Amino acid sequence: MRREVGSVEELRAIVGEPDQYVADKVKDRLSAVQRRWLAHSPLCFVATTDARGRVDVSPKGDPAGFVHVIDDTTIAIPDRRGNKRVDGYRNVLQNPHVGTLFVIPGRGDTLRINGTGRILADADYFDALAVQGKRPTLALELAIEEVFFHCAKAFLRSDAWDPSTWTPDAVPSAAQLAKAIRHDWTQAQLDEYYSEANYRKTLY
Repeated sequence: MRREVGSVEELRAIVGEPDQYVADKVKDRLSAVQRRWLAHSPLCFVATTDARGRVDVSPKGDPAGFVHVIDDTTIAIPDRRGNKRVDGYRNVLQNPHVGTLFVIPGRGDTLRINGTGRILADADYFDALAVQGKRPTLALELAIEEVFFHCAKAFLRSDAWDPSTWTPDAVPSAAQLAKAIRHDWTQAQLDEYYSEANYRKTLY
């Protein structure tokens, strides 16, 4: 039998209340250790919502420390060449509220930063964001409203960093999946196009 939760009171009755330490850990500016975390993170996930409430989550990655810390209340996430869908950026133009999650490989805990975003086509710090001599196409500048560390339980439950649990070949490859939309390409062409070696040639 299905039982839907329909109120905060019912939710709290099931889950309970967080202890005071957890409730109070959310801040509105970066601490020194959070700045250090960003300096070592090569990957983040950016969540956005359009005017109708439809959600998009997009990964962003570069060499560790790719996020530019402007000051304790502002960061900038560079954008590189991609598939040109710009789903998240179109969302930001409709609804500027953004949620991010910063990961350090091998660590179960993560850093969450939520705030208000704006899209920049250029800024005085774009040169500092260059990789292999290439400046970013855009940057998502985020005015921080909430920042806090998230516990490691999800990564521990999933064993995400344990190579013995990895099964990358359990599902079709990207090239095989692409056959559904690129009907006029042979599988050999798709295998070449979606190979890691070919992708690395066009990262920047």
